[in-house]
Amino acid sequence: MGMEDEDAVDARDGVLLATERLWLRPWRPKEAVVLRALWAERDPRVPPHRRIDEDGRPSLEDLEASIRRQAHRPGGLGLPALEIRATGEVIGYCGLVEDGPGAAALGDEHPGPELAVELLRRAQGAGYATEAGRAVMAWARGAGIPRLQATVWDWNYASRRLLTRLGFVETDRSRPAGAEHEMLVMTAVLGESLTAPSAGP
Repeated sequence: MGMEDEDAVDARDGVLLATERLWLRPWRPKEAVVLRALWAERDPRVPPHRRIDEDGRPSLEDLEASIRRQAHRPGGLGLPALEIRATGEVIGYCGLVEDGPGAAALGDEHPGPELAVELLRRAQGAGYATEAGRAVMAWARGAGIPRLQATVWDWNYASRRLLTRLGFVETDRSRPAGAEHEMLVMTAVLGESLTAPSAGP
């Protein structure tokens, strides 16, 4: 199947979760441009390995290849794309990761996967991250996951507020070697109050 065929699919194809305004679904190769925009928009305080380097890596080609590799990994929720149902625009991702960028801060004990969410700047402030995060947490509860972790830099107040809204509380903090700032570990116990979102068709 060529790239044109991979991208020419129905808007609801492969939807993993659905909310009132969003589809959470697998990434498509042409959407590497969105991923690269996320990399380019990251705060300069983010560690260098999580930002575009002096050689322009990751390139669009790198990210397209990553999307294709992820498509062949079975099981789990991963980090699905967030698509606005009304417009078809992809604005970021939200999902669960094992051994994510903050895994080192979790120490030897790893009581749950890590919630990760990132939106393009133009999509922030409209409640999309909260909506997607609640859907992912409900999915995790339905999958029998008792708790989730999240890691966030101490300077990232917007993400800290988001996690607090989602029911996460700070359980630990540490300063990675060579870092100027602390990494906070936040934990959410998945209680009975969460309602599972509808599945995509």
